[in-house]
Amino acid sequence: MQTITDTVQTKQSTEGNFLDTFKKDVQKGLSESPKTLSSKYFYDKIGDALFVEIMNLPEYYLTRSELDIFKNKKQELIEGFGIDPNSYFELIELGAGDGMKTKELLQSLASQNYTFDYLPIDISSNSLSLLEQNLASELPNVAVRTQQGDYFEVLASLKASKQPKVILFLGSNIGNMSDAMAAEFVYNLGANLQVGDKLLIGVDLIKSKEIVLPAYNDSRGVTANFNLNLLDRINHDLGGDFNRNNFQHLPEYDEDEGIARSAILSTIKQKVTIKSLDQSFEFEAGEKIHTEISRKYNDVLMAQIIAKTDFSIETKILDSKNYFADYILTRK
Repeated sequence: MQTITDTVQTKQSTEGNFLDTFKKDVQKGLSESPKTLSSKYFYDKIGDALFVEIMNLPEYYLTRSELDIFKNKKQELIEGFGIDPNSYFELIELGAGDGMKTKELLQSLASQNYTFDYLPIDISSNSLSLLEQNLASELPNVAVRTQQGDYFEVLASLKASKQPKVILFLGSNIGNMSDAMAAEFVYNLGANLQVGDKLLIGVDLIKSKEIVLPAYNDSRGVTANFNLNLLDRINHDLGGDFNRNNFQHLPEYDEDEGIARSAILSTIKQKVTIKSLDQSFEFEAGEKIHTEISRKYNDVLMAQIIAKTDFSIETKILDSKNYFADYILTRK
């Protein structure tokens, strides 16, 4: 599941551009077989609030697991970066959100007198502004240089500085990509870094169905509401006539495959019309709209993801329950 300011999200700078993109993506996705809707559209105002609620649910272990690492094994993280305390470096985070986990690391680096700038990158200027204000209050000694824009464009502009870099990509956000997309993403990160730079990738590990599935199907129904809110958003923004009572949240997890999937299931044969598209879409009873994947990893899969990139795995740091791992990679 993505964070609110996930890299896969592509929020547009104006409402008009956003709606044009939203329309095109919805039309394309609902015309496909099987039908799909992009998870990046989960995050409207209501979706943002629901995801914050999800992160605090007892079943949703992911955020707590990586926070466990950043609270209790931050020194291992710092040592894994291999940074000279007396040399300047740039700590760059892709999609920092509220910075909850990263603050633990920033505080430790500052207290040990490391010389660095923190550069959070995000497409949302509002998210960056809020984070900058928060850090100015909580960690006034940390130098913050917010960077608005596409990850790769910003990294390309920073590459010319030749300064040592540590990149953070947390929250198992890479798990929202297919393996091929993830491999391409990591390759492109490497293309924008120098030899010796570090990349930390946080990933959810393959576990039993009893642990994973409830994280996407909580007992209070918050995750179901989060998934189905996507239909409400289409109704509101695009003039759709989805009836939520005729759809239900469908989470699935295959432990052997290591992928959790979310879908919206049509419970009856029905037709839905979207006014802004001037188009109707037929649904069979039992037909799915695929909305999200959440890949879980192990060492073999991580090795496959980076096999054709310029990275090698330096170290792997686990949380106290062995649910989650932060892999530190070195650019070769």
